[in-house]
Amino acid sequence: MITITSQAAAKLSEILKQQEDPAARLRLFIAKGGCHGYTYGMAFDAERHEGDQVTLQHGVELVVDPTSSRLLAGAQIDYIRSVAGEGFTVRNPNAVETCGCGHSFQTDDGSGDPDPCDDAAKN
Repeated sequence: MITITSQAAAKLSEILKQQEDPAARLRLFIAKGGCHGYTYGMAFDAERHEGDQVTLQHGVELVVDPTSSRLLAGAQIDYIRSVAGEGFTVRNPNAVETCGCGHSFQTDDGSGDPDPCDDAAKN
């Protein structure tokens, strides 16, 4: 199960109130790409698709597709504030390796579709 911390839920609730569609809910997903094969994505989505897993935590409805759900089992969505900035972060126990920026990860099965990092592509 994917969990949402109370800090993340508070920020998400604030953002959801600003959405034009009152049916919007948080969709967390995994896409192939990034320098380690997979990247995280978050979007507000009013639609549900066949097989989506839906949970309600701290008043926030979270939707995850079946493939992403497998790669995110046990993950936690948090919202961090520090002197360096603030933002959402995903703590994923299935990520055996991550890139320096934390946006891309690799699983122990080596699946995914790695792309060169932006810095490497510029050289």
